[in-house]
Amino acid sequence: MARAMLEYSKTVLKKVSFDAKLFCKEVQKAISKLLPHEIEELKLWLQQFTTDKPELKMSLIYLKA
Repeated sequence: MARAMLEYSKTVLKKVSFDAKLFCKEVQKAISKLLPHEIEELKLWLQQFTTDKPELKMSLIYLKA
């Protein structure tokens, strides 16, 4: 089920990527619900997903901690 949470989080993030503020809020929610190794996977996914979306790159600050 934990894997399902990671996939669900990615789906939600894709859907809210039109709004940078909402995207950051959803990143924070995902981090609070995922396991440490899933957070690492999410981090890699976010780096790739935000490559051509500079307005969303600020969400990566939540993964630095």
